[in-house]
Amino acid sequence: MSGLADKRKFYINGAWVAPSQPRDLEVIDPSTEEPVAVISLGDQADTDAAVAAAKAAFPGWSRTSPAERLAYVERILEIYKRRASDMAAAITAEMGAPQDMSLNDQTAAGSYHIETFIEAFRNFEFIRPLGPHAPNSMVAWEPVGVVGLITPWNWPMNQVTLKVIPALLAGDTVVLKPSEIAPLSSVVFTEIVDEAGLPAGVYNMVNGDGLGVGTQLSTHPDVDMISFTGSTRAGIAITKAAADTLKKVALELGGKGANLIFADADEKAVVRGARHCFYNSGQSCNAPTRMLVERSFYETAVEQARKVAEETQVASAHQPGRHIGPVVSKQQWDKIQGLIQQGIDEGARLVAGGPGLPEGVNRGYFVRPTVFADVTNEMTIARQEIFGPVLSIIPFDSEEEAVEIANDTIYGLTNYVQTQDGARRNRLARQLRAGMVEMNGQSRGRGAAFGGVKASGRAREGGVWGLEEFMDSKQISGWDPEA
Repeated sequence: MSGLADKRKFYINGAWVAPSQPRDLEVIDPSTEEPVAVISLGDQADTDAAVAAAKAAFPGWSRTSPAERLAYVERILEIYKRRASDMAAAITAEMGAPQDMSLNDQTAAGSYHIETFIEAFRNFEFIRPLGPHAPNSMVAWEPVGVVGLITPWNWPMNQVTLKVIPALLAGDTVVLKPSEIAPLSSVVFTEIVDEAGLPAGVYNMVNGDGLGVGTQLSTHPDVDMISFTGSTRAGIAITKAAADTLKKVALELGGKGANLIFADADEKAVVRGARHCFYNSGQSCNAPTRMLVERSFYETAVEQARKVAEETQVASAHQPGRHIGPVVSKQQWDKIQGLIQQGIDEGARLVAGGPGLPEGVNRGYFVRPTVFADVTNEMTIARQEIFGPVLSIIPFDSEEEAVEIANDTIYGLTNYVQTQDGARRNRLARQLRAGMVEMNGQSRGRGAAFGGVKASGRAREGGVWGLEEFMDSKQISGWDPEA
């Protein structure tokens, strides 16, 4: 293991501790296919120790004042910003986000969420009147308890901060299990939390895989809630595993976003949509991977998307610039290649990209930005979440047909609408079955929640909703407003 960064230790009860037994796993840099670090996969004894520490810390932490918890989170933010370059380097090495994107988007997503939670928390009323009709009835928001947090590899700090920060602010104690594929950023995050000086046991981190530590947290009798982001398949398994202990379960799962582009869309609509699909090498659950285009504009849109794919540079994550990097692993690369081939076999028109490595590349898990036209919504590439830079373009003839195609999916995370017709935008925003609808390239406002419906899970992360997700409401009568 010489030359590899040794990241085998877990963080339990305020200290870095050795695993109960060695179960080494190499972390592979997807740009080079070379190992860069070694972690250990936790065992039942490690999970039990972390949960016991969190359980012991809960009574004290849950009774701290909101101001005290806020001060800790403000300290975390300060250290996080100071260590941004370390965080970005870890994310580049572990999951292949290009240098600039890793710093400006991946790492910055973490500081953005911490800041928005701080804003939402400042005005949060932990106890509030039910309403003027019931002056003696109150609603109290209280911490759930010990929370197990299971996060993915594709947006590591985005997801870690969307879970750890609101849980801490709510008064919960936590056990974090980051993705074993991309654990290095969570090691840096844990160093940040340790430096912030939280009481021992409030925050714990155990590396491991889904079948091991993930299942152990999901079934643990002393874990009161599981918050999971990842695949729909794993979300179903976690829900079943958690059922026997009647945990609160919050799931943020996959997506197959439809981007409805009408003939009157602005001139950048297609380019914006294609770039968004290829962004982060297509590894975003909210990516607009199905581009639905009004028929009168269809061939123009196909040509514009082809141009974007051919202009999208693919290169090592260790280079500066606006290129896309590799996908995260050989397993993901193989899956994406199989789905691209299936698109060809099922009769979709390959417009750009296709199977195999990009030109001039002989190592690393790089995928050619790929565009399929003449896709029908029954094809595998229109049904399955590919999680790679692959765009499927589908024509439609009417607004009603566009809605029908968009909603004909098990998923319901983010849909997109491009049209200059305001009344149509408003209609579509209500008709599309999704947790989020983004229109004409406008981002949702600061503090908006992230989350979906159907097989995308029903978690709400971020802002006030993200705080409430990690609390239970208590309804109280007979309250003395004068006391």
